[in-house]
Amino acid sequence: MPTKIEKDVISGRETTGQVWDGLRELNTPIPRWWLYTFIATCVWSVGYVVVYPSVPGLFGYYHGAINYSTRVEVNGQVASIAAIRARSMDRIEATPFAQIASDPKLMAVAMAAGKITFANNCQPCHGAGGGGRPGFPTLASDSWIWGGKLEDIQTSVQHGIRNEDPDARMSQMPRFGVDGLLKPVEIAAVADYVLALRGANKDGTDVTAGGKLYAENCVACHGEKGEGKREVGAPNLRSAVNLYGTSKDAIIAQISAPRQGVMPGWNARLDAATIKSVAIYVHSLGGGE
Repeated sequence: MPTKIEKDVISGRETTGQVWDGLRELNTPIPRWWLYTFIATCVWSVGYVVVYPSVPGLFGYYHGAINYSTRVEVNGQVASIAAIRARSMDRIEATPFAQIASDPKLMAVAMAAGKITFANNCQPCHGAGGGGRPGFPTLASDSWIWGGKLEDIQTSVQHGIRNEDPDARMSQMPRFGVDGLLKPVEIAAVADYVLALRGANKDGTDVTAGGKLYAENCVACHGEKGEGKREVGAPNLRSAVNLYGTSKDAIIAQISAPRQGVMPGWNARLDAATIKSVAIYVHSLGGGE
């Protein structure tokens, strides 16, 4: 016997005969617009599979009727951007620093290139924003061993410090303690004198002996008043910025067995325009002269 079709007393629609907790399921058909949309998407998907790369295989994939590739498109965009960047970088390489500074667009390119390069190559040692780390110079201060002008910074980045580059900046401090050039008590006296140069001799220690030893051993490089000499890479001893610490013990350690930091020459890895851009960025960190 055919199943008796019941109607919902409220909506008047036919029901499926299914009842749950007194609720009857209405026999409501799918809207036609939904059905047509579903059919259209099925047709579209077939066309998409035929036109665009879609089906993987054992030795590759189906490349589609138009052989489209997002990788090729992205590579083309990257190549286009690289060509535009190359033109700007060529201008940076050929343009003096002063003229770059007067050209806002070129300066913006140099700053962007310098910032990215610094983050990728220099930041691990010199810290974010050139803040420095123990044993690595602070680039955001105005205390420079080799000079803080744009040309000075460019040379330091290009050739580095105490490395195998024949044009690297070189300096050498004698090992006054290790090689027996000064006795421990004499080294301590010199350390007291250096502290006095910084105005850090708070206890009024007599530094006459240390001053005499300083004059005999240190003046040639660090100057009569500890002002330093950039031409030989001798730091300013009166500066509050120090690579290896400001305490008396730190000064004694550096006089006895000085640590000689090394910086790579980046000309083997970076092109001239990029090095120039790094110099511009470092100069802008706050300590450039």
